[in-house]
Amino acid sequence: MSDQSNPFLEPSPLAYRLPLFALIRPEHYREALEIGMREQRAEVEAIAASAEAPTFANTIVALERSGAALRRTLPVFQNASSADADDAIDAIESEFAPLLAAHRDAIRLDPRLYARVGTLHAARDELGLDEEAVYLLEQYHREATLAGAALDAAERARLTAMNERISELTTEFQHRLLADTNDLALHIVDERELAGLDEGRRSAARESALARGLDGWLITLVLPTGQPALAQLEDPAVRDRLLAASRSRGCRGGAHDTRETLLELVRLRAERARLLGFSDHAAAVAIDETAGTPEAISQLLLRLVSAATRNARREAEALAERAARLGERPPVASDWASLTEQVRAERYDVDLQAMRPYLEFEHVLADGVFRAATLLYGVRFTERTDLVAHHPDARVFEVAEADGEPVGLYLLDLYARDSKRGGAWMSSLVEQSALGGQLPVVVNNLNVPKPAAGEPTLLTFDETETLFHEFGHALHGLFARVSYPSFAGTNVYRDFVELPSQVNELWILRPEVLAEYAVHHETGERMPQALIERLLASRTFNEGFATTEYLAAAVLDQAWHRLTVEQAAAVTDVSGFEHAALAAAGLDDPLVPPRYSSTYFAHVFAGGYDAGYYSYIWSEVPGADIMSWFEANGGATPENGDRFRREILAPGGSRDPRTSITALLGREPSIEPLLRRRGLA
Repeated sequence: MSDQSNPFLEPSPLAYRLPLFALIRPEHYREALEIGMREQRAEVEAIAASAEAPTFANTIVALERSGAALRRTLPVFQNASSADADDAIDAIESEFAPLLAAHRDAIRLDPRLYARVGTLHAARDELGLDEEAVYLLEQYHREATLAGAALDAAERARLTAMNERISELTTEFQHRLLADTNDLALHIVDERELAGLDEGRRSAARESALARGLDGWLITLVLPTGQPALAQLEDPAVRDRLLAASRSRGCRGGAHDTRETLLELVRLRAERARLLGFSDHAAAVAIDETAGTPEAISQLLLRLVSAATRNARREAEALAERAARLGERPPVASDWASLTEQVRAERYDVDLQAMRPYLEFEHVLADGVFRAATLLYGVRFTERTDLVAHHPDARVFEVAEADGEPVGLYLLDLYARDSKRGGAWMSSLVEQSALGGQLPVVVNNLNVPKPAAGEPTLLTFDETETLFHEFGHALHGLFARVSYPSFAGTNVYRDFVELPSQVNELWILRPEVLAEYAVHHETGERMPQALIERLLASRTFNEGFATTEYLAAAVLDQAWHRLTVEQAAAVTDVSGFEHAALAAAGLDDPLVPPRYSSTYFAHVFAGGYDAGYYSYIWSEVPGADIMSWFEANGGATPENGDRFRREILAPGGSRDPRTSITALLGREPSIEPLLRRRGLA
């Protein structure tokens, strides 16, 4: 008998079925995952072995209902492994990653299920189903086919073994990267080396050092190559050390080196793609996205390269001229952020660091992020201090319609810590579906340095932008209203999932929102209008660099995943391959390193964006067009919000996203708004 005190074995009694975080212990995850997989396998076996003729209800709906215990457990465990991991959580993740991969394959590769789904798919037009049900049936058949359900028994066995190993390797990559990222934090004991760093970042660095029992200060690393402190640190030698630490993650040898892990991943993905009938992994991924083919992806990326690199060269010339006037060394990569802020201040009279006193977190959240959602969608946010989240730093908010109708719960975990992986992301802990009678519970995780107790959290402009971005994902998860769990929230094509989050960034500088949240944390003074106008005028400044570093990472991802089996087997030098791939695309500028180098490219080697990092710019094409639509139609109005919610957010994954985009715009999206927004026109 299982331990009935395990909080995952029955639906949570809390509001919105919020997990019982106060009671969860690591051993509960292990037991609940084992029981959840066992129960779902029994449920699926009954469906597959049924002597009854397949119907939508006894096959598709039954599959959607299966695995309730696993659905309660797995999202919560995945959030723990990303946001608050320890040795026990890491051990469970390493143990269960291959088991869960095998479990998924046992279901989607079952030839009996595939036959039942195929029978229904062939007759889908005669079943009297509504549009969402037909789309679900088509997705079941398509995904099973692409996953390899039509392979013979020996091929399916080989595929399952590969999927298990791939799952092990992505988990290994994540664990190694987190450990190396923690090890490489820059420890400073001479306070003179902190010159230029503002009090907020000094306080956070001091707190990080204290948390590890160290003297002095500790500048922890964020996931991208560029580190926020580079914009402030005055000592070039300290900047060099910080960037060197960032770029050396995963490639120093020893237990935390990620190179052999990523090479094996690339080889296995290529082999799996061939088994499934594709030339390479990128082709296998693209066919089930809106892009369709790697060629279409390359066409977009390479179309942008020349304009982006041209702008980056102009920006570099301005930095070099500034450095020469100051008698400083010719710029190197670690100087870019610092010199950029100097040139921005000189050219536009905009000092992004001086904006931080106006970007106090509580104001940004309540009067910016939440207020924009209220203006657009009428929803209200109430903090629920009576509900316990997954970590003491995380907060819980109840979301309701203007008339009080419940929408869901929103959790926010703002601060960085050693137990949290880098970056920022949104996850669903409880997914909405009419079938399950559930409303959503979503969480945003960020990595803002935590100041000392009693000191305000002053965000950078980039951190503010990240908060708005991730909240766009949260709104997608909160507002989707679908019948079936497979379509809940952000369960959409990967190259569409970033669109709602990108559009939500629009409200950062819209006057109806900015005027309320950009308030000096000490004086209460609103951010001066002249500063806002100068900031708007400078919006495309440094976009050459930003677009180039992004394109370099996207091209690198495609290069790794367009390798054939033979080509992947021949690659042994990660750095050499990376350099050659960037040079071939015209992106090998030493001043503009990729946003992520291969050895710490968690998105594609641990984060599910393999051959999909292009999706940010792909979704930004319609996203920028929709931003222009909002601006042309009056901004954050209820009418605009209702339409965007109805056409983009509410459908979740229940229809083709291209249908949603054209329904909103009334036409196909244009690339021109993207080019203007990034200064590439």
